[in-house]
Amino acid sequence: MATAKKAAATKAPAKKATAVAKAPAAADAAPAKRAPNAAFMKAMKPSAALAAVIGNQPAPRTEVTKKVWEYIKKHNLQDAANKRVINADAKLKAIFMKDQVDMFEMTKLISAQLS
Repeated sequence: MATAKKAAATKAPAKKATAVAKAPAAADAAPAKRAPNAAFMKAMKPSAALAAVIGNQPAPRTEVTKKVWEYIKKHNLQDAANKRVINADAKLKAIFMKDQVDMFEMTKLISAQLS
């Protein structure tokens, strides 16, 4: 009986060792960086309503979103109870067409303002 327990104990660590040996090989392949999507990097022209918030210079969608967030934080337009909701002021209401928008809906509404 003692030999059966001893044999089972020695087999388990051997399996773990092979699993550990495979992990570093997978980690070596992970550092490859992926190229950014060209559609996000293309400079887009903002509409007049959006230009009032971010300026009228063409900018990529990522930069437009960053500038809108800067405007929101500068003017303290996030809802106090739920930070995912943006309370629109006069300039943002022209873009959003409502008083409050969810941050995920905001990107969709901003994309409609770019050409």
